[in-house]
Amino acid sequence: MAVMPDRASQHPHDQLALAVALVLIVIWGGNFTLQKYLFDRITPGGFLWARYLIMPVCALLLMRWRFGRWLPSLPRKDWMQMAWLGFLGHSMHVGLVTYGIHWSTAFSSSVILASGPILTLLILRIQGLERLTGAQMSGVALAFGGILLFLSDKLLGGNWRAGGGDLVLLVAAAFFSYYTVAVKPVMEQHGPVLTMGYATLLGGLPVMLLSVPAGLGANWAVLDFWAWVGLLVSIVVSAFLGWLAWGWINTVRGVARSAPLLYLMPPMAGLFAWALSGEHYSWIKIAGAGVTLLGVALAQYAGQIKWRLR
Repeated sequence: MAVMPDRASQHPHDQLALAVALVLIVIWGGNFTLQKYLFDRITPGGFLWARYLIMPVCALLLMRWRFGRWLPSLPRKDWMQMAWLGFLGHSMHVGLVTYGIHWSTAFSSSVILASGPILTLLILRIQGLERLTGAQMSGVALAFGGILLFLSDKLLGGNWRAGGGDLVLLVAAAFFSYYTVAVKPVMEQHGPVLTMGYATLLGGLPVMLLSVPAGLGANWAVLDFWAWVGLLVSIVVSAFLGWLAWGWINTVRGVARSAPLLYLMPPMAGLFAWALSGEHYSWIKIAGAGVTLLGVALAQYAGQIKWRLR
């Protein structure tokens, strides 16, 4: 039978971490619809400008709180590595995700980005860091088949903007998968706070500078009080505090027990998009999303399932 976790050996904050994780999934699921609302009013470039004016301030405050210094010491040889991680995780991933969500739909964006784990596995396989079992390779093939099925209604229907947005999101997911692999040894050496802080500062600066014209040209007056609240929630709560909370959740519950919760995000994003923006889904799209998530789950966890006799 399947091995069950020993409740006595669980972390004392295990149930709290589960509750925080579920709240976070709801926030992340709703953030897709919230971002599309904001993009329509201040443009994706305006949003990026605001994000990378606010995020570096959050990073500096975090490092000040954690280390007692605004800019903790960092060996000179590690500056370029932090800049490279920032370029992958912020300049490329976040930049492409922002425009991909704008061109696509909230539900599609959540499904495509959920394919990230299979891209991470492929990168690990290419680099010779991990061998994939036959079941995992079947999961990879199934997930890519689900993505093709998911995109088929848009591409066959001539909806090139939305289909193109999904392809941009797939490229963005690949950048984040590479970032996930590259950041692991750096986090083990410097810790998550220092790594996140410097990657945010060094990776966000180019995006902020490139977004200055869009930011200055955005119609900020169109945002009412609740839209400003939504902007801060999207940037500070969902993006910055959300990933800090997710790191704590993984520390308490373990990655293997926490990661499956991310598969709740596409259904949650779809529910928010349907309820708040009137997004509708064909049976082909629902089937494609289901096949994609099934393939991702099989690829990620096929090698981790342990069985034993009583």
